[in-house]
Amino acid sequence: MNKKVHFQNLGIRDYKQTWDYQEKLFADIVADKIKKRTNPEQSTDNYFLTVSHPHVYTLGKSGDLSNLLLNEKQLESKGATFYKINRGGDITYHGPGQLVGYPILDLENFFTDIHKYLRLLEETIILVLGEYGLKGERSPGETGVWLDVGTPFARKICAMGVRASRWVTMHGFALNVNTDLGYFDHIIPCGIRGKGVTSLHVELQRAVDEREVEQRVLHYFSHLFEATIVG
Repeated sequence: MNKKVHFQNLGIRDYKQTWDYQEKLFADIVADKIKKRTNPEQSTDNYFLTVSHPHVYTLGKSGDLSNLLLNEKQLESKGATFYKINRGGDITYHGPGQLVGYPILDLENFFTDIHKYLRLLEETIILVLGEYGLKGERSPGETGVWLDVGTPFARKICAMGVRASRWVTMHGFALNVNTDLGYFDHIIPCGIRGKGVTSLHVELQRAVDEREVEQRVLHYFSHLFEATIVG
């Protein structure tokens, strides 16, 4: 099993360009898994990409388009784009000030349990939030990380949506750090009505060092997945 994970910070990058890059890495790992059937010495790589996207809304494969509250012209006026994609989950927003993470892993290098994978991604974010004095929590039946679960003030701070095939993952999480939350007003986030969204900036009432958050995510991810981050 190869538990090395190649880390790449892609900076600010177009959503479609990043999605295509994910698909390439995903396909390369799957191809190596096929080769491994006849060559047991063949290893498979793992990647962890971080990125910040220009304003974009994405809808998961089982999502409801009515949860997007803008038409094409309104999207253009907001400087935003829209994509229907092949991850799980409903609609979400990506934009500047948000830390987006895409682990592209061969889970056969770690464990073959998608439920465990999602829970460890959530736990990574929960531990990071703890570093800032915030109590991140899971909300029953709702993937992602929330604050004040079970109260009228419940709000999501990190959305998650993944795809997995042949135990290879792609897509991932979006943690609101210094995000302009006004863009969430134009969707029903994750298709969930009556609950808000928040960010580290709003909760702490100050701008937060996004690079620091990224490093803390990598630290806890490597610990929970017993992985070695390289690159």
